[in-house]
Amino acid sequence: MLSLFGVPVDAAYHVVFAFALVLAPVAGGLATAAAIVAFTAAVRLLLLPLSYYAIRGQASQARLLPQVQALQKRHAGQPDRLQRELRALYQQEGTGMLAGCWPALLQLPFFSVMYQLFRSGTVGGRPNGLLGHALLGVPLGSHWLSGSGPLSAQGAVFLGLFALLAVAAWVAARVARRARRAAQAGQATAPPAQTARSAGQAGDSGGAFGFVTGVLPYTTLAIAAVMPLAAGIYLLTTTAWTLAERAILARRIAPPGAPTRVSDARGGSRSA
Repeated sequence: MLSLFGVPVDAAYHVVFAFALVLAPVAGGLATAAAIVAFTAAVRLLLLPLSYYAIRGQASQARLLPQVQALQKRHAGQPDRLQRELRALYQQEGTGMLAGCWPALLQLPFFSVMYQLFRSGTVGGRPNGLLGHALLGVPLGSHWLSGSGPLSAQGAVFLGLFALLAVAAWVAARVARRARRAAQAGQATAPPAQTARSAGQAGDSGGAFGFVTGVLPYTTLAIAAVMPLAAGIYLLTTTAWTLAERAILARRIAPPGAPTRVSDARGGSRSA
């Protein structure tokens, strides 16, 4: 385990055990697995403000994409002028070029701590006691291909986990496709010449980008296949939370039919 995460991982370890003690009277033998779910949900809830600002920033960048592409085309040979125009555009719209990046990056240390906790065999120089507990008789520290093998009762529990992860990945890929279609539909409100340029650029990169966004969600299956069961439970919980969070926040941030501001040739703005 990276020493950088030693102290926070040790603290998270004790918090998860506290959750397990609280849940034990209700969940019984499932208390530790339920504690992993509860702890993951609690951390994601604490990170909700960062998620909100990240999604709001991404929505703003998607809305401004046609104008950004037009400026890039217009000032292709003038990098300094392009930067000034982009800064002015983002300032006018009350956002920034990195509005969707910084909140997302600030969440990474928290995700790294949780991931390290649920995959590490030792915590604070001692065996990771979380991995000694079980889910439906399968140790949380077991791997899919270890022990009794994939065709055993242990394998059945992992296959159930993989099925749930596959459903979550399918939903995530579908949401990504809808987001691309919405962005392309939004470009239809731009002037004809600008729309043609945007369509040409999308044709160059849309196929590869669409392939990546369609395949990327399924990498959680590959990760869960080689990680302990506890890490798989964490992946399923955080993936499901992300889907629900994005669905709820996206509707609040960009309600259907909301007018967008489009800059005119004189540098002003109007509602579209």
